Amino acid sequence: MWKKIVMGVLIVISGLIGFFAAKAQVTLNDSMNQINRDYDTVLENVDLDGIKVNSDDDIVNILVIGNDKRTEKSGFSSNGLTDTMIIATMDMKHKTLKTTSLMRDLYVDIPGYGYNKLNAANSFGGIELLYKTIAKNFNIELDGYVNIGFDAFVDVIDAVGGVEAELTESEAEYLNTTNYIRKKKYRNVKVGKQTLNGHQALGYCRIRKKGVTVNGLANDYGRTWRQRTILNGVFDKVKTMPYTEWVKIANKVLKHIKTDLSNKKIISYATDGLMMGTTQIYQLQIPLNGYYRGSANGEFKVGSCLIMTDGTNSTWNNAANAEALNKFVFKYDGKGSFKYGTYESK
Repeated sequence: MWKKIVMGVLIVISGLIGFFAAKAQVTLNDSMNQINRDYDTVLENVDLDGIKVNSDDDIVNILVIGNDKRTEKSGFSSNGLTDTMIIATMDMKHKTLKTTSLMRDLYVDIPGYGYNKLNAANSFGGIELLYKTIAKNFNIELDGYVNIGFDAFVDVIDAVGGVEAELTESEAEYLNTTNYIRKKKYRNVKVGKQTLNGHQALGYCRIRKKGVTVNGLANDYGRTWRQRTILNGVFDKVKTMPYTEWVKIANKVLKHIKTDLSNKKIISYATDGLMMGTTQIYQLQIPLNGYYRGSANGEFKVGSCLIMTDGTNSTWNNAANAEALNKFVFKYDGKGSFKYGTYESK
C-alpha cells in the first residue's frame, strides 16, 4: 500500500525551476524531460459535463497521488488503488500554500459505477475517472495531477539527509516487528524524536490500523497526519539547502514521477509560487471530524468505509465536507485557524 505523501518532491521541482529559470533554460528542460508524461489524460480536457465545479484563475489545484502499484517478491501485484490523494493548492490570491488529504476509504459516488471507496475510482477508470469522482463529490476543479512512486519518496528523504519524526511506543514497536519498513536492517527505530531515512519514513507514513501518533490520532487519520508531518519536514530541509543540491535531488526523483503537466506549465506554476515568497503550508483533511461516521459491519458490499454526513445525523451527505473543502481552498487566507462548524484546523 502506498500510504505516504510526497509534496516535498514538488518543492524540489519548484526549487529546481526557480534556480534554472534565471540560469539555464536548456539544462532545466533536460532535467524535467526525465518526467514521465501522460498527455492522454490531461485533466483540463476531461469532460465534466453536468458536474458543477468551482475554480479561480488565481488558485491552482494539483492532485498529488500515490498509486499502490507494485510487485512483491511473492509475486503479488497491486494495480491502481490510489491510497494517497492530496490536493496541493497554490493560492496566489491569499499568498498561501495548502494541502488537503482525501482519505482513501471515503464512501463516494463514482460516475458510472455507483458508490464505492474513493481509492477504487482509479482502478475502475484511471485518473480521468478519479478526477470526475472528486469533481462530482466535492465540486472542485483540478488543474493537473502528479503521480509519485515509492522510489521517489525514498530518494528524496535520503537526499535531504533524512527527516525528523517523533514516534510513540506503539509506532516504534509496529515498525520494528512488521514489514512496513521493507529492509530489515532499518527496523531499528526508537521511541521519541529521531531522524528517519527514506525507508523508515516510508514505513512510518504507511502505518494505518495500529499505532497511535504523538497527538493521539489513530487509523487513517493518524496515517494522513504522518504523511503531512513528513511532507513539512522535507519542505523545511529542502528550503535551507543550496540550489546545487536541489538539482541533484531533482535528477534522482524526476524519473519516478508521472504527470499530465507540460514543462511550460510546471515552470509557470512554480515561478508564480516562488514569487509569493511563502514557505508555510496549511493543512486540511476530508472528511472533517464531526462530519463522518464509520460504516457498520456488513452495511455496504465494499467493506469498511467512511460515510460523510452533515454533522447532525448518520445519513450519507457530502454537502458539508464539499463546502468545507471549497472554503479552505478558495477563501481561507491563512489568518488564524480554519474553522468549519465544530471543526478547526491550522
